[in-house]
Amino acid sequence: MPSKKAAKKRKVLQQRQSSVSSGGSAKGMATKAAKWIITTGGVVSGIGKGTATASIGKLLSRNFKVVSIKCDGYINVDPGTMNPFEHGEVFVLEDGGEVDMDFGHYERFMNINCKKEWNLTTGKIFDSVIRKERQGLFLGKTVQVIPHITNEIKAKWMDIAQAENADVVTIEIGGTIGDIENSWFIEAARQLKKEVGHDNILYVHLSYVPFVRSIGQQKTKPAQRDVETLRSLGILPDIIIGRSEEELTKESKQKIALFCDVPEEAVISGKDIETIYEVPIMFEEQGLLALLAKRFSFTPQKDLTEWRKLISSIKAPKYRVKVAICGKYTALNDSYASLIEALRHAATNLNCGVDITFVETTEFEEGKLTVDSALHSMDAIVVPIGFGSRGVEGKIAAIKYSRERNVPFLGLCFGLQLAVVEFARNVCGLKDANTTEVNAKTPHPVVMILPEQKKVKELGGTMRLGAETAQLKKGTLVANLYKSNVAVERHRHRYEVNPKYHSILERNGVVISGSSRNGRLVEFIELPSHPYFTATQAHPEYKSRLEKPSPLYYGLIRAAIEKKYRVKVQ
Repeated sequence: MPSKKAAKKRKVLQQRQSSVSSGGSAKGMATKAAKWIITTGGVVSGIGKGTATASIGKLLSRNFKVVSIKCDGYINVDPGTMNPFEHGEVFVLEDGGEVDMDFGHYERFMNINCKKEWNLTTGKIFDSVIRKERQGLFLGKTVQVIPHITNEIKAKWMDIAQAENADVVTIEIGGTIGDIENSWFIEAARQLKKEVGHDNILYVHLSYVPFVRSIGQQKTKPAQRDVETLRSLGILPDIIIGRSEEELTKESKQKIALFCDVPEEAVISGKDIETIYEVPIMFEEQGLLALLAKRFSFTPQKDLTEWRKLISSIKAPKYRVKVAICGKYTALNDSYASLIEALRHAATNLNCGVDITFVETTEFEEGKLTVDSALHSMDAIVVPIGFGSRGVEGKIAAIKYSRERNVPFLGLCFGLQLAVVEFARNVCGLKDANTTEVNAKTPHPVVMILPEQKKVKELGGTMRLGAETAQLKKGTLVANLYKSNVAVERHRHRYEVNPKYHSILERNGVVISGSSRNGRLVEFIELPSHPYFTATQAHPEYKSRLEKPSPLYYGLIRAAIEKKYRVKVQ
């Protein structure tokens, strides 16, 4: 027989599920009437739902506390085990959550720290429902997508709104309308309107409007059919954003308004622009904020002055530098999305333009490309995150080039580890030094797996993840850049610099400028004899903002400017 304590717990859980099954939140409705904005997309993926959602959040964040939720249709619990070619970069949050890359847009635009609970996947939802079914919490009912999956989704949304005491909740639904894998999220979004009321919810749909060059005309038919599919699923969009190369013509807006049953002023042009940071301004100028204010009955605050100043620096920079990103996921730029944005943030704040070149390091190993031909015109070199052995020797060759040629260098995570390998081989004289991730039998394992990772069997969510504090050595370049004796950055790794080799690295010129609180883990290194050679085990790009660039990226671009233009920059 179960204990009284277990029986009591079971009863509470059953009551909780009963509340969800009747359409309510797991913890009851949010304590205040939050406003809800649902963003969907259609025709093709990759047209900018994340940027659009972040831009709407940016406009509203001056008026309200905004919480951003992303719903992804894949069955993975999170993107942590995905190859970047599959889904772009894995964005790491302060709390250690491995989430969709769109969270990078949310954080950068709204200057907030998101939470892992805000990323909902089909895997998370199904897992939660199946666990409850195994506990008998559905009271003998047949468990189905509707109502059980959709109720679980709504309950998660409501719980987040309540826990964060949110004024506005933006929900971006990944994929395109008509996809099977996001259908339960779409249905939950439809049902939500009944629960929160018409005046508290608004649907934004992003659709593609192609320009057919052979006839010199924009075509709205894909958007019309796209919205028809959305309406057939029970969602009538309030605002339609037409993604296109050029601004939507008046004729295109009129057609979309007529056939999609929205006012013409609710058809917003989402044209291609020079920088994504212009999107909030573009939306505001077309009256999107006014539409939101009308629906939600508030007087909007409008002040993007500082934002506009930074964008002016992007468009008309005083300096311009070339930066090479030497990696192995270069076929998909989204693999390095946060890195790219961090470079742009730093450059913008230094009144500098940045031209980024992706260098596939496997081509060095295959003899398709020489290091000198690829890097001789570069003003700075970055070696980023990576896993496995492919492209490693090419990355090491790029690091050697930057060290010997005095080209400003920044190593990130795996980039730090390989910088240590390169230095150990070519300066310390440790022949065949390597990381055990690449060569388990290396005679000099200068990089090894973290001891606590040795017994880990499940790969998802088990790395050293999230914000970690590093103690910085006084007087070092890194300490001066952070203007502090501590740095808190986000991590995502299983390997570390082997403590047995710290002393030999230091004797030969490496400065361990930052370490974990117990001194065991190397968090930052630098070479004082070099114009700018630094690396970190962390991922400072995840915390970089347009208004507040990452110190390490700022230092890299500043060093590149100073070397190229022979000037001193503050």
